[in-house]
Parts: sequence; C-alpha cells; structure tokens
Amino acid sequence: MLKRKVDIAVISDVHLGTYGCRSKELLQYLNSIHPKKLILNGDIIDIWQFRKSYFPKAHLQVIKKIIAFATKGTKVYYITGNHDEKLRKFSNTKMGNIQILDKLVLNLDGKKAWFFHGDVFDASVQHAKFFAKLGGWGYDFLILLNQLINWILLKMGREKYSLSKKIKASVKQAVKFISNFEKTASDLAIENEFDYVVCGHIHQPQIEKKTNTKGSCMYLNSGDWVENLTALEYNNELWNIYVHNQNGFKNTPLNTVFEEDNDDVTDLLSAMLMHQKI
Repeated sequence: MLKRKVDIAVISDVHLGTYGCRSKELLQYLNSIHPKKLILNGDIIDIWQFRKSYFPKAHLQVIKKIIAFATKGTKVYYITGNHDEKLRKFSNTKMGNIQILDKLVLNLDGKKAWFFHGDVFDASVQHAKFFAKLGGWGYDFLILLNQLINWILLKMGREKYSLSKKIKASVKQAVKFISNFEKTASDLAIENEFDYVVCGHIHQPQIEKKTNTKGSCMYLNSGDWVENLTALEYNNELWNIYVHNQNGFKNTPLNTVFEEDNDDVTDLLSAMLMHQKI
C-alpha cells in the first residue's frame, strides 16, 4: 500500500467509545501514513463516557493500528486529556515505543515545540466537572442527531450540515472561548520561549502565528475526529493541516513510500481493556 512519509503526525479528540467517533475514517488516515512520531494529544479514549456495551470493532482496530506503529519503530506519545484523565496516574510510563505523558517538549529542526491537550485552560473542566461531563453526553447526542439529519439530507440530494459548527459559530460565548483559549496558549508559549504550541481540546483545527508585546509563536490545533476529521502533519520543517474527505485523502506536498501493510498485531489492547479498572 502506498504510504506518505511524515516526520510527525498529531491527532487529538478521537473519543473512542462514543457514538460520534469517526473511527473508520481515522483508520483510513492512519493506514495512509508512515510517521516517525505519532502524537496522540488527548481525548483519544473517552473514559468519561466509556461503557462495556459500546466499544465497536472499528474502535479497537484504531488502537491496534497505533500499537502496530509502535512495534514497527514509530515513537508514540500519548498525551492525556480531560476525557482520558484517569490515565494521568500512569504519566511518564513507557512501554516500548509508547509513552504516556501530560505534556511533551520536542526540538524540531532547532525550534522548540510544546504539546499539551489544553483542558487546563477550561474552567468548566477544572471547577465544574459534573456539568462538563453532562455537556459531553449532550454533545454525543447532538452528533447522533446530526448523523440522522445528514442521512435524510443525503437522501434528498442535499449537502450535509453540521449542527455543532453552526451553534459554535453563532454563540458569542463559544467564539469568545475559542479566541481566549488560543490567546492564553500562545501567550504562555511566548513567555516560555517556545516556537510552537500544539493543542487539542476545542475541536478547532488551526495554524496561526500569534504575536504579543513579548514576541511571537506559531499556535497549532489538531482539531478532532468527530466532526472536522483533521490532523496536524510536520514534514520538511513545515506544518500542514490534513483534512479527511469523502475520498479519504487530501493532496499534500509530502514524500511517499511503498510499504506492505501488515496488521497482524497481538490483541494487546483487548487485554488492557479487560484489566483496566476505570
């Protein structure tokens, strides 16, 4: 299978274990790349909404693919988010090429990059966790409702419609929160002399240079795999946003490599899920 060489791929907000997760599309993407480093920037497994009755095979295949990357030499960094915060008790745990962290700093071609999920900036998560979880369940329902609406629209020959994107764009507080989030992250990065700050959490893919009186940095957000279906890719000293489309791929100026795809991996995840007490 033809695979693109990528120095770093960053994904976040996959929310495995929820109805809104687009695991099949994510698996298509993961099968299309050959990354040296894979950074999972939080909310990969949605432990908040985890239920034994719903963890489809496609969700399990995503984790098996991630493990397969690690067994073939890819360094995998799992940065914890709020929905998988229970993994924070395992921070700094290393299993072969897989490492669990709360944050990550990398030197990228002489520039400092700071990776973290970003929920530390969210007051609703830090101080009103019950309501934040309630909001998560409501969001999951909204995605399910949206899928039904889009099924009807497609049957009618009309384009898909995103309820949550429309709500976020029309609610001033949501727009203000996103703006404040980006400013807070970039201001902290500038203060600590980072060239890049890479977050997730707000499901808003972005690459933008941020400047204040103390300097500048590049703010990046990997988006999500519920609505936007986006990832960040770093290659040849350049960052790009990958956007998954109906055909499965976005044209990007990256190198390619031929490699046989071998998904024969032991069911390590199955054992992990059976034994985890979360």
